[in-house]
Amino acid sequence: MHMAETRQLSDPALRGRLLLDEPMRKHLSWRTGGSADRAYVPADLDDAAQFLRGLPAGEPVYVIGLGSNLLVRDGGIRGTVMLMHSSHAAMHMDGALIYAEARAASPKVARYAATHGYAGAEFLAGIPGTVGGALAMNAGCYGSETWDAVDRVLTLRRSGQLCVRRPVDFDIGYRHVALRCGGLGVDEWFAAAWFGFARGDGEAARRRIKELLQQRIRDQPLALPNAGSVFRNPSGDHAARLIDACGLKGYAIGGARVSEKHANFIVNVHGRGSAADIENLIEHVRHAVLARHGVELVAEVRIIGENP
Repeated sequence: MHMAETRQLSDPALRGRLLLDEPMRKHLSWRTGGSADRAYVPADLDDAAQFLRGLPAGEPVYVIGLGSNLLVRDGGIRGTVMLMHSSHAAMHMDGALIYAEARAASPKVARYAATHGYAGAEFLAGIPGTVGGALAMNAGCYGSETWDAVDRVLTLRRSGQLCVRRPVDFDIGYRHVALRCGGLGVDEWFAAAWFGFARGDGEAARRRIKELLQQRIRDQPLALPNAGSVFRNPSGDHAARLIDACGLKGYAIGGARVSEKHANFIVNVHGRGSAADIENLIEHVRHAVLARHGVELVAEVRIIGENP
């Protein structure tokens, strides 16, 4: 056991769980990938801050929510992963705003908003990740994006400091968010957000949520491990249409396959696919679309870790 691991395990101030050589397939919606040297499940935000303060200065840190937009290579992660998802994440009204921790699942925010008589949050029910993940990539669907509703956010720095930031502090675009001063995702991560939604018909919002979830079930291959849309939609077009036009539905590499139901989804058939299978298929699709359409697709999923 390394010295850093011994210190974290014996630190009496920590209340979370430290997992050594943790298989990341347990935490990713693709259900594949290598192991992380260390993974920490914080008890709450204060515990997460305490944990970060105790890490060695050069230790690589990765923050992961539900792992619904992430691929970890088969060689795993050299460093520490902080697993930021909890069914007990805080969510409450703060005046007219909805405060939600980054650890909360996005669909819970949609339901909470509807229950409290707000409209406009329904699209969050279609985002199968955490609030933190939605903030990090400006996730969106059905014509709305996460940052459309953000009043301000709380971030957690590597130093353990919590910091309130406004949208003006970020460069925000389509499936893109970056701190103007840099460091987002490296030494500063989202901890919570305050959302502002308009007052509306809560019952109508609940019906809309139900409709959107039914649409997801109808249009997406939810029965198989997947990570949602693999590629961003190019301007004025749809990645799924371009991939389908290349005849790639059903194309497979190893256990990874382009979904026959939705061409912009790659599924891990029966969980047998490796991370390398998925990454190779992503590259194959990208090259095929570029060769046929002259369009270079940009991956929406994040790929981290090492090759074996």
